Amino acid sequence: MSTPFHAWRAAIRIARRDAWRFKGRSVLVLSMIALPIVGVSAVDITVRSSALTMEQQLTRDMGAADARLDGAGNGSTPIYQGLDNHEYTQVDEKAPYSSEPTDITKAIPAGVRTLQDTSGSAKSRTTHGLLDVDIRELKAADPMAAGILTLKQGHFPAKADEVAATTEFLKQSGLKVGDEVSFRDFDLRYTVTGSYELPDALKDVQLNALPGTFLAPYAKALTAKGLSSPDATVSYLADVKSSDGFTWNMVKQANTKGVYVTSRAVKLDPPARSEVPLYVKHPEYGTTSGSSIPANTALLATTATVVGLAMLEICLLAGPAFAVGARRSRRQLGLVGANGGDRRHIRAIVLAGGGVIGAVAAVTGTALGLGLTVLLRPVLEDYAGQRFGGIEIRPLELLGIALLALVTGLLAAIVPAVVASRQSVLSSLTGRRGIRRANRVLPVFGAAAVCLGTSLAFIGATDTDNILAVGGGSAIAELGVVALTPTLVGLFGRLGRWLPLSPRLALRDAVRNRGRTAPAVAAVLAAVAGTVAIATYAASSDQEYRDAYVAYLPNGAVSLTVDTAGSREMPAVKAAVEKDLPVAGAADVSRIVVGEKTCDVWSSDSGCGYSELITPQANRCPLTEDTDNTMSLAQKRTWAKNWRCVTTYRPAAVQTADGILVGGASILKALGVHDAAAEKALADGRAVVFDKRQVDKDGRITLALIKDYSYSDETTAEKSPHKTFAAYRPRTGTSNGYGVTAVLSEAAAKAAGLRTVPYGMIVSTQRMPSSTERQTLDGALDKLGVQATVRVEEGYVSKNSVIMLALSIFAGLVTVGAAGIATGLAQADAEPDLRTLTAVGAPPRVRRTLSGFQCGVVAAMGVLLGSAAGTLPAVGLRKAEERQALKLYQQSVDHGWTLSSVPHTPIVVPWATLAALIVAVPLGAALLAALVTRSRSELARRAEG
Repeated sequence: MSTPFHAWRAAIRIARRDAWRFKGRSVLVLSMIALPIVGVSAVDITVRSSALTMEQQLTRDMGAADARLDGAGNGSTPIYQGLDNHEYTQVDEKAPYSSEPTDITKAIPAGVRTLQDTSGSAKSRTTHGLLDVDIRELKAADPMAAGILTLKQGHFPAKADEVAATTEFLKQSGLKVGDEVSFRDFDLRYTVTGSYELPDALKDVQLNALPGTFLAPYAKALTAKGLSSPDATVSYLADVKSSDGFTWNMVKQANTKGVYVTSRAVKLDPPARSEVPLYVKHPEYGTTSGSSIPANTALLATTATVVGLAMLEICLLAGPAFAVGARRSRRQLGLVGANGGDRRHIRAIVLAGGGVIGAVAAVTGTALGLGLTVLLRPVLEDYAGQRFGGIEIRPLELLGIALLALVTGLLAAIVPAVVASRQSVLSSLTGRRGIRRANRVLPVFGAAAVCLGTSLAFIGATDTDNILAVGGGSAIAELGVVALTPTLVGLFGRLGRWLPLSPRLALRDAVRNRGRTAPAVAAVLAAVAGTVAIATYAASSDQEYRDAYVAYLPNGAVSLTVDTAGSREMPAVKAAVEKDLPVAGAADVSRIVVGEKTCDVWSSDSGCGYSELITPQANRCPLTEDTDNTMSLAQKRTWAKNWRCVTTYRPAAVQTADGILVGGASILKALGVHDAAAEKALADGRAVVFDKRQVDKDGRITLALIKDYSYSDETTAEKSPHKTFAAYRPRTGTSNGYGVTAVLSEAAAKAAGLRTVPYGMIVSTQRMPSSTERQTLDGALDKLGVQATVRVEEGYVSKNSVIMLALSIFAGLVTVGAAGIATGLAQADAEPDLRTLTAVGAPPRVRRTLSGFQCGVVAAMGVLLGSAAGTLPAVGLRKAEERQALKLYQQSVDHGWTLSSVPHTPIVVPWATLAALIVAVPLGAALLAALVTRSRSELARRAEG
């Protein structure tokens, strides 16, 4: 070892031989370091592979075409187009709305070959019933469309009576290639000639037909039966016979016709902002949000913090394992010193052990991450719902991830290397334990870090609402607690006087040998602290969502609504509901129709209108009327608390345009209203109104009838014909009608000259319907050919139970692993003592009991400290969120926006998770250690010399 190179080469050879000799320990440490590398490298490759290049994205959108032309949705009104996707605005922002479709063909330049791409929908008959399916009329076999659809089996349609289907459609419908598919209210049948998939939407249920062969005859058939036809969206693919493609000048020319263009040439080589009229007139368009840079900084800082804490956790777990290896190899290290090696060489050997295992973990983890991504690619694509552009590998990123493994291995071996180098040659050769004084600087550093981190988190939560400060402060405080762990372990030792013999021996042994106990306790502490923090935050958020949850109906109630076509089948639907559900009561519901009876709710078809309740002027919120912003800040804050301005929005299970349900007193009972006076008022022809803002000073409500949805604006309701009804305000308690504005009887609606159609029903149940009962009802509705929307009010359903269980299992595994490593090190240290116990006649169970208590003591100390440390970040984050929510609320009030209530941000301690961690995990670790420990020790061979 004459040069540093020769010294390190020899150290690496010794470390490699030592790692091969003790394969179990090496595999354990390698697994701890490699597993995160597997995950991180797999995520990196997956993210890079799923991120499509612009060329790949354009191919999936427009195939081999040069451009896609779409109508902007307002007739031929000229538009300004930006460079981002679907970024445009009207040239004349005050131009009236036009329901006429845009004539895209007028914007197509001369000599350009086009391919029509039309999208619509239909109701397909399947082996199970009915299925909503998207219809796409596109000549998919045309070379211009290559890349939009990926053929999997058979061929694309070539005749008018042929269609191709997505694999998802075949999966859900039960059909296969070669079968015929039929549709509701449509006599024509089509043969499925092939299956395909949409690379960007694998879950889409779609059929492909030739242009003009399906949507037009389907719409004609529906119209002939008095039914409304689904909307169809038309676009054109364009192939320009020029190497320049569809240029920016051509795009601007198409914009003058009200056509939006996605151009391949513009996307790949965009013009300068000064050449984009939209950006010239509206500079705010196309600019990056000012908050993106701080957001990216926060993301990078958070990522760095998480990576740093993960490396710390691995070091804390792997460090004691390296210490075990150094302790078991101390005779070998002593021989190195006896043959002229100094402390540098001892440190090099132990550090080389970390480097060797870290390097192997880097190569193994990266390779496994790549292999795992390739192996699971179909699963990942299916989960993401889109195909990758290919397996993309970024060598520099993977090299950086691999270096993390190497650095982690070296960091984990630093402390064992320093400790091993300080052992005297004589102590190493004879097996004597050296006496190491406690470090007096580390506790001071730890206490200072705890104070600094806590202060930073407190300030971030209460003064600045800076979540990044809360997270950074919590991380610093946790590092401080880790540094204080040896001192805290010593304090735990004072409890030994009140414990029985075996746990007292285990606790005193842990305190006496803090060098091996503290890292294991710190590892458990870090894992449990993270678990408690996430569990507390998740439980608090869950309680916030629970408190904010607004029910659609009374608990267990069921709502069912149908479209216009399904209204004809309501008697059969009602019979199916009463047969398949535990019905306690049912209320038939109708809705008001303005225009043709074939008009569905929210339909914007020509001839379809809607009704709207007019809020009396005296009941309107002045904040919404203050369009010129003339109110002072004090006035806005005062009005924000007034009943006219407090938002009382509740979701409605049965939605109508006007919020009015037509029916009898059974609707009131289904909505939880038990008021005899309300039932009498409804029978007398009055409207039962749940929103008092709709009732004028004379106790009446006013209903406006807008004849045509397409030509409505803000003043249409005032100018339209009105109907008035006497109103009654019922006693509703906290339900407030479950989002229904008013209930009107059939007789009152008929007397006022209003037309109604059956819309559905609200069912009160004897108990919560089971999943089997719901599936049975869905099957019955399918057989009836009715497209119905069914909602069961289940109340708030928490999704945190699985998260809590996963966190508890994770913390338990880390705790058992860290405590097991510490126990193995303790057994290596205490082997002479255990042999002495056996020699003096101690029963075999003493060895098991002592081992179990040693493991349990480490686990208990780590869990207790971690539980205390984990509450700080969770409480800090919740307080910061509360401050942000209150600030946003105050800003909204100051701007005159109406809000429902002051934000509620509770803090909830997950006692069940804490109990499992504090009691079950240490107990399980102790029992496991006791079970796997041998009752009798092996006979030791006397050292030669």
